[in-house]
Amino acid sequence: MAEETNDGERQRLPATSWAVLGLLSFGEELSGYDLKKWADWSLGFFYWSPSFSQIYGELKRLEKAGYAASRTVVPESGTRGKRVYRITEEGMAAVRAWTRDAPVEPPVLKHGVMLRLWLGHLTGPDRMRDVLGRHQEYAETMRRRAAADAEGAGTEDAWAYTALTLKWAERYYAAERDRAAAMLADLAALEERYDDEAEGRGEES
Repeated sequence: MAEETNDGERQRLPATSWAVLGLLSFGEELSGYDLKKWADWSLGFFYWSPSFSQIYGELKRLEKAGYAASRTVVPESGTRGKRVYRITEEGMAAVRAWTRDAPVEPPVLKHGVMLRLWLGHLTGPDRMRDVLGRHQEYAETMRRRAAADAEGAGTEDAWAYTALTLKWAERYYAAERDRAAAMLADLAALEERYDDEAEGRGEES
């Protein structure tokens, strides 16, 4: 009967729960603060960067499902202890089954820069040059961060697939940087065309 409950619970968990459980699946006891750092070093490049409140909310959900367990660790110095979490055997089986069997959701593009470009007729080329230029800088910064984290992850055998994912992120942001550069060139060509058309109308008049 307990197995059926776990199966039902597994089906109801949101993707964010599986992401947090996935962080625990590397086998270490982690505090909420640790999980936040690990998420920023990996998940934040390709999925989402959770807040502390989201992480603790998901940990409560995972404990209730029996997929995570926690304990309070008190330092020898006697300072305030911290709660650390680990994945349970049931949790490991569940996240492995979810990874293997759950449908893979297609990526959904929610691109603020493209939205602004789409509405470029309301702002004009100067504003769009600024938006695209800033995005180009952001993409290069993220590419460098992903490359550094991929190199760090490559030193640990347990993080081999994480290193591969971070290489994907590095390539993604490199491509995003290059796309922004291409769009800046397209924007310049569009301005030139409008200028030529304006000059043509001026000559006709």
